[in-house]
Amino acid sequence: MAALNKTSGTFYGVGIGPGDPELLTLKALRIIRQCDLITYLRSERGHSMARDIASAAVSAATHPDQKEYAIIMPMCETREVANAVYDEAARVIADHLDQAQDVGFLCQGDPFFFGSFAYLHDRLNDRYPIGIVPGVTSINASSALSGKPLGLLAENLAVISGRRSDEDILHTLSHFDNVAIMKPGRRRSELLQLIAQAGRTQDACYLEYAGQEKQKIIYDISLLDAQPGPYFSLFLINRSRDYTPSSKKS
Repeated sequence: MAALNKTSGTFYGVGIGPGDPELLTLKALRIIRQCDLITYLRSERGHSMARDIASAAVSAATHPDQKEYAIIMPMCETREVANAVYDEAARVIADHLDQAQDVGFLCQGDPFFFGSFAYLHDRLNDRYPIGIVPGVTSINASSALSGKPLGLLAENLAVISGRRSDEDILHTLSHFDNVAIMKPGRRRSELLQLIAQAGRTQDACYLEYAGQEKQKIIYDISLLDAQPGPYFSLFLINRSRDYTPSSKKS
Protein backbone atom coordinates (compact mmCIF):
# COMPACT_ATOMS: atom_id res chain seq x y z
CA MET A 1 0.00 0.00 0.00
CA ALA A 2 1.31 3.44 -0.94
CA ALA A 3 2.06 5.94 1.83
CA LEU A 4 -0.60 8.58 2.40
CA ASN A 5 0.48 12.03 1.19
CA LYS A 6 -0.41 14.15 4.22
CA THR A 7 0.73 17.39 2.58
CA SER A 8 -1.57 17.01 -0.42
CA GLY A 9 -4.97 18.45 -1.05
CA THR A 10 -8.12 16.51 -0.16
CA PHE A 11 -10.28 14.69 -2.67
CA TYR A 12 -13.97 15.16 -1.89
CA GLY A 13 -16.85 13.06 -3.14
CA VAL A 14 -19.73 15.52 -2.94
CA GLY A 15 -23.25 14.14 -3.02
CA ILE A 16 -25.52 16.70 -4.68
CA GLY A 17 -28.83 14.84 -4.57
CA PRO A 18 -30.86 13.39 -7.44
CA GLY A 19 -31.88 16.55 -9.25
CA ASP A 20 -33.44 19.30 -7.17
CA PRO A 21 -30.70 21.90 -6.50
CA GLU A 22 -32.38 22.78 -3.21
CA LEU A 23 -31.53 19.32 -1.89
CA LEU A 24 -27.82 20.15 -1.69
CA THR A 25 -26.71 20.09 1.93
CA LEU A 26 -25.00 23.06 3.54
CA LYS A 27 -21.80 21.02 3.73
CA ALA A 28 -21.96 20.16 0.03
CA LEU A 29 -22.42 23.84 -0.79
CA ARG A 30 -19.45 24.84 1.38
CA ILE A 31 -17.11 22.22 -0.09
CA ILE A 32 -18.10 23.03 -3.69
CA ARG A 33 -17.53 26.73 -3.14
CA GLN A 34 -14.07 26.34 -1.58
CA CYS A 35 -12.44 23.66 -3.77
CA ASP A 36 -9.58 24.54 -6.13
CA LEU A 37 -10.91 22.15 -8.77
CA ILE A 38 -14.45 20.92 -9.42
CA THR A 39 -14.82 17.81 -11.54
CA TYR A 40 -17.78 15.82 -12.84
CA LEU A 41 -18.84 13.35 -15.51
CA ARG A 42 -19.92 14.74 -18.87
CA SER A 43 -21.37 12.99 -21.91
CA GLU A 44 -19.73 13.04 -25.30
CA ARG A 45 -22.46 15.48 -26.37
CA GLY A 46 -21.25 17.96 -23.78
CA HIS A 47 -23.99 17.55 -21.17
CA SER A 48 -23.38 17.05 -17.46
CA MET A 49 -26.42 16.50 -15.29
CA ALA A 50 -24.32 16.79 -12.14
CA ARG A 51 -22.91 20.14 -13.26
CA ASP A 52 -26.42 21.38 -14.02
CA ILE A 53 -27.70 20.43 -10.57
CA ALA A 54 -24.82 22.17 -8.83
CA SER A 55 -24.56 25.13 -11.20
CA ALA A 56 -25.66 27.72 -8.63
CA ALA A 57 -23.20 26.37 -6.07
CA VAL A 58 -20.32 26.38 -8.57
CA SER A 59 -21.20 29.90 -9.69
CA ALA A 60 -21.02 31.04 -6.06
CA ALA A 61 -17.45 29.76 -5.60
CA THR A 62 -15.47 31.61 -2.95
CA HIS A 63 -12.17 30.38 -4.38
CA PRO A 64 -11.01 33.11 -6.79
CA ASP A 65 -9.21 30.73 -9.17
CA GLN A 66 -11.48 27.72 -9.05
CA LYS A 67 -11.18 25.53 -12.16
CA GLU A 68 -13.36 22.80 -13.63
CA TYR A 69 -12.48 19.49 -15.21
CA ALA A 70 -15.11 17.53 -17.14
CA ILE A 71 -14.55 13.77 -17.28
CA ILE A 72 -15.95 12.70 -20.64
CA MET A 73 -17.60 9.30 -20.30
CA PRO A 74 -18.61 7.56 -23.57
CA MET A 75 -21.95 5.75 -23.74
CA CYS A 76 -20.44 2.29 -23.77
CA GLU A 77 -21.13 -0.81 -21.68
CA THR A 78 -17.57 -2.08 -22.06
CA ARG A 79 -15.91 -1.77 -18.65
CA GLU A 80 -12.47 -1.51 -20.25
CA VAL A 81 -13.46 1.81 -21.82
CA ALA A 82 -14.89 3.18 -18.56
CA ASN A 83 -11.85 1.99 -16.61
CA ALA A 84 -9.52 3.80 -19.00
CA VAL A 85 -11.51 7.02 -18.49
CA TYR A 86 -11.35 6.66 -14.71
CA ASP A 87 -7.61 5.89 -14.87
CA GLU A 88 -6.94 9.12 -16.77
CA ALA A 89 -9.26 11.14 -14.52
CA ALA A 90 -7.49 9.81 -11.44
CA ARG A 91 -4.15 10.89 -12.91
CA VAL A 92 -5.42 14.45 -13.54
CA ILE A 93 -6.97 14.67 -10.08
CA ALA A 94 -3.77 13.36 -8.49
CA ASP A 95 -1.75 16.07 -10.23
CA HIS A 96 -3.88 18.71 -8.52
CA LEU A 97 -3.82 16.96 -5.16
CA ASP A 98 -0.02 16.79 -5.33
CA GLN A 99 -0.04 20.58 -5.61
CA ALA A 100 -1.96 20.77 -2.32
CA GLN A 101 -5.18 21.68 -4.14
CA ASP A 102 -8.55 20.41 -2.94
CA VAL A 103 -10.65 18.64 -5.57
CA GLY A 104 -14.40 18.11 -5.42
CA PHE A 105 -16.18 15.50 -7.53
CA LEU A 106 -19.87 16.23 -8.08
CA CYS A 107 -21.83 13.02 -7.66
CA GLN A 108 -25.58 12.74 -8.22
CA GLY A 109 -27.37 11.30 -5.23
CA ASP A 110 -24.87 9.97 -2.71
CA PRO A 111 -21.19 9.26 -3.56
CA PHE A 112 -21.28 5.69 -2.27
CA PHE A 113 -24.80 4.75 -3.36
CA PHE A 114 -24.45 3.49 -6.94
CA GLY A 115 -22.17 6.51 -7.45
CA SER A 116 -19.33 6.84 -9.95
CA PHE A 117 -17.20 8.47 -7.25
CA ALA A 118 -16.42 5.00 -5.88
CA TYR A 119 -14.31 4.18 -8.95
CA LEU A 120 -12.13 7.24 -8.42
CA HIS A 121 -12.02 6.62 -4.67
CA ASP A 122 -10.61 3.14 -5.29
CA ARG A 123 -7.82 4.63 -7.41
CA LEU A 124 -6.83 7.41 -4.99
CA ASN A 125 -7.80 6.60 -1.40
CA ASP A 126 -4.55 4.87 -0.45
CA ARG A 127 -2.47 7.94 -1.40
CA TYR A 128 -4.55 11.01 -0.56
CA PRO A 129 -6.91 12.28 2.14
CA ILE A 130 -10.53 11.63 1.18
CA GLY A 131 -13.66 13.46 2.27
CA ILE A 132 -17.15 12.05 1.69
CA VAL A 133 -20.13 14.40 1.71
CA PRO A 134 -23.33 12.29 1.80
CA GLY A 135 -26.21 13.31 -0.39
CA VAL A 136 -29.93 12.68 -0.72
CA THR A 137 -30.40 9.45 -2.66
CA SER A 138 -32.87 8.88 -5.47
CA ILE A 139 -34.69 6.43 -3.19
CA ASN A 140 -35.23 9.04 -0.47
CA ALA A 141 -36.36 11.61 -3.03
CA SER A 142 -38.67 9.10 -4.72
CA SER A 143 -40.24 8.11 -1.43
CA ALA A 144 -40.97 11.76 -0.64
CA LEU A 145 -42.23 12.60 -4.12
CA SER A 146 -44.50 9.57 -4.39
CA GLY A 147 -45.75 9.79 -0.81
CA LYS A 148 -44.76 6.20 -0.07
CA PRO A 149 -42.81 5.48 3.16
CA LEU A 150 -39.81 3.18 2.93
CA GLY A 151 -40.51 1.39 6.18
CA LEU A 152 -42.94 1.37 9.08
CA LEU A 153 -42.90 -0.60 12.36
CA ALA A 154 -41.50 -4.09 11.65
CA GLU A 155 -41.37 -3.76 7.86
CA ASN A 156 -38.13 -4.46 6.02
CA LEU A 157 -36.54 -2.79 3.01
CA ALA A 158 -34.36 -4.05 0.18
CA VAL A 159 -32.47 -2.21 -2.53
CA ILE A 160 -31.57 -4.21 -5.62
CA SER A 161 -30.11 -3.40 -9.00
CA GLY A 162 -32.34 -3.97 -12.01
CA ARG A 163 -29.37 -5.80 -13.54
CA ARG A 164 -29.60 -8.68 -11.09
CA SER A 165 -30.90 -12.06 -12.21
CA ASP A 166 -34.62 -12.79 -12.48
CA GLU A 167 -34.25 -15.25 -9.60
CA ASP A 168 -32.67 -12.65 -7.32
CA ILE A 169 -35.31 -10.05 -8.11
CA LEU A 170 -38.22 -12.48 -7.57
CA HIS A 171 -36.70 -13.61 -4.28
CA THR A 172 -36.35 -10.00 -3.12
CA LEU A 173 -39.91 -9.12 -4.12
CA SER A 174 -41.18 -12.16 -2.24
CA HIS A 175 -39.22 -11.66 0.99
CA PHE A 176 -39.25 -7.88 1.55
CA ASP A 177 -42.15 -5.58 2.33
CA ASN A 178 -40.61 -2.61 0.55
CA VAL A 179 -38.25 -2.82 -2.43
CA ALA A 180 -36.42 -0.30 -4.55
CA ILE A 181 -35.29 -1.62 -7.94
CA MET A 182 -32.55 0.69 -9.15
CA LYS A 183 -31.84 1.67 -12.74
CA PRO A 184 -34.33 -0.58 -14.54
CA GLY A 185 -33.45 1.12 -17.84
CA ARG A 186 -33.32 -1.37 -20.67
CA ARG A 187 -34.80 -4.14 -18.51
CA ARG A 188 -37.99 -2.23 -17.73
CA SER A 189 -40.20 -4.62 -19.71
CA GLU A 190 -38.72 -7.70 -18.03
CA LEU A 191 -39.00 -6.11 -14.59
CA LEU A 192 -42.66 -5.29 -15.16
CA GLN A 193 -43.24 -8.97 -15.81
CA LEU A 194 -41.29 -10.02 -12.71
CA ILE A 195 -43.19 -7.60 -10.50
CA ALA A 196 -46.45 -9.01 -11.88
CA GLN A 197 -45.21 -12.57 -11.39
CA ALA A 198 -44.48 -11.78 -7.74
CA GLY A 199 -47.99 -10.36 -7.33
CA ARG A 200 -46.67 -6.89 -6.51
CA THR A 201 -48.07 -4.80 -9.40
CA GLN A 202 -50.57 -3.04 -7.13
CA ASP A 203 -47.78 -2.23 -4.65
CA ALA A 204 -45.48 -0.61 -7.20
CA CYS A 205 -44.91 2.82 -8.64
CA TYR A 206 -42.33 3.96 -11.18
CA LEU A 207 -40.30 7.17 -11.24
CA GLU A 208 -38.02 8.81 -13.79
CA TYR A 209 -35.67 11.74 -13.16
CA ALA A 210 -36.82 12.27 -9.56
CA GLY A 211 -36.59 15.92 -8.60
CA GLN A 212 -35.79 17.18 -12.10
CA GLU A 213 -37.87 19.16 -14.57
CA LYS A 214 -38.67 16.07 -16.64
CA GLN A 215 -39.69 14.07 -13.59
CA LYS A 216 -42.35 11.43 -14.17
CA ILE A 217 -44.26 9.39 -11.58
CA ILE A 218 -46.47 6.49 -12.65
CA TYR A 219 -48.60 5.12 -9.79
CA ASP A 220 -50.28 2.45 -11.93
CA ILE A 221 -47.41 0.58 -13.56
CA SER A 222 -49.82 -1.45 -15.67
CA LEU A 223 -50.03 1.72 -17.79
CA LEU A 224 -46.29 1.65 -18.53
CA ASP A 225 -45.20 0.81 -22.04
CA ALA A 226 -43.18 -2.38 -22.25
CA GLN A 227 -40.26 -0.40 -23.63
CA PRO A 228 -36.80 0.40 -22.29
CA GLY A 229 -36.69 3.36 -19.92
CA PRO A 230 -34.03 5.94 -19.10
CA TYR A 231 -31.00 5.25 -16.91
CA PHE A 232 -32.25 7.58 -14.15
CA SER A 233 -35.35 5.67 -13.10
CA LEU A 234 -36.51 3.21 -10.46
CA PHE A 235 -39.37 1.06 -9.26
CA LEU A 236 -40.57 1.60 -5.69
CA ILE A 237 -42.58 -1.32 -4.31
CA ASN A 238 -44.34 -0.54 -1.06
CA ARG A 239 -46.27 -3.00 1.10
CA SER A 240 -47.77 -0.26 3.26
CA ARG A 241 -51.26 1.12 2.91
CA ASP A 242 -51.85 3.44 -0.04
CA TYR A 243 -50.79 6.95 0.96
CA THR A 244 -51.15 8.32 -2.55
CA PRO A 245 -53.70 11.15 -2.87
CA SER A 246 -56.37 10.16 -5.39
CA SER A 247 -55.67 13.33 -7.37
CA LYS A 248 -52.13 12.11 -8.04
CA LYS A 249 -52.94 8.64 -9.31
CA SER A 250 -52.40 8.03 -12.99
